[in-house]
Amino acid sequence: MKLKYIIYPLLVLGIAYLIYYRISANKKLAGAGGPGGGGGKSREKGGAAPSFGVNGVLVKATSFDNQLEVTGAVEANESVTLQSEVSGLVTGIFFTEGTNVRKGQLLVKINDRDIQAQLQDALTKQKLSSTNENRAKQLLEKGAISQAEYDTALADFRSLQSQSQLIRAQLAKTSIRAPFNGKVGLRSISMGEYLTPSKAIANLASINPVKITFSVPEKYAGQIKLNSAITFNTDGSAKSFQGKVYAIEPAINAQTRTLQIKALAQNPNNELLPGSFAKIKLSLSTMNNAILIPNEAIIPVLSGKTVFISANGKAKQVNVVSGTRTAEDIVITSGLKVGDTVLTTGAMALKPDAPVKVTLINN
Repeated sequence: MKLKYIIYPLLVLGIAYLIYYRISANKKLAGAGGPGGGGGKSREKGGAAPSFGVNGVLVKATSFDNQLEVTGAVEANESVTLQSEVSGLVTGIFFTEGTNVRKGQLLVKINDRDIQAQLQDALTKQKLSSTNENRAKQLLEKGAISQAEYDTALADFRSLQSQSQLIRAQLAKTSIRAPFNGKVGLRSISMGEYLTPSKAIANLASINPVKITFSVPEKYAGQIKLNSAITFNTDGSAKSFQGKVYAIEPAINAQTRTLQIKALAQNPNNELLPGSFAKIKLSLSTMNNAILIPNEAIIPVLSGKTVFISANGKAKQVNVVSGTRTAEDIVITSGLKVGDTVLTTGAMALKPDAPVKVTLINN
């Protein structure tokens, strides 16, 4: 019985102490900015929210070369697959694979013995007809024959003359010559082979200079001019090459909405090979007072693009209109002015009017 009277008071005192401790803790929490309080760990002295530490750049006006980056292909200046116009046995191959040849150089000879025989026969008949025509002319002058008889002799001579020219043309087709200066590729024929018009002999290409073929979007069509300079690279070389626009398609492609363009580039060392993939930079114009900001500052939204700027120590979200984008920067055509501080970090966490502490970085 005595033990019970001792334990119960102790329990009551313990419960009373816990209640007192809880009330005291709540008062301290409220005074420190808890529920119903005016400040806390997330607040600075005087009830102000702490500033977000962010990076920013100061907007400046700068000169900007507006360049368009597109892809294209390297093409030979002239290219042809050598083929024969007539059928026959190959009696001579007069080129070495992979070497340069000159315009008019004999490359392949086809057996022409039968055509040579036909030509000799035609020339013999032409000579006899020429003699007959000359004799008829003399007789006509003496009045020994009529004009009609002389006209018949003259027609026979001219017919045989035309026949000889036709055979000579056939004979010329048995000699396959280079149509232009260039480099001949790998041959696909052999001596003694029976060659037909459908059989490819080799490829011939003129690769100095080379053509660079590419297309630009329709909106840039009005900015492309003849003799515009281009810079391009290929996967086969780390070197940058230069070229000039020499031809522009007169109409936009209705399917792709692009404008096709060709440029010429010198290739004295044969470093550029036809068929290569080209990454092209085309200079469009120079902007003297352009506003450029880092790409990471841009925030895409449904209505367009926005950025955060610092105004009186607080974040302010503004709408912007952008132009050309490079690998690092983007041109702003509307929404910013020189002297604005554009925030480049923390964009996803920032809210309008949030206090910010900006660390300026060089741009």
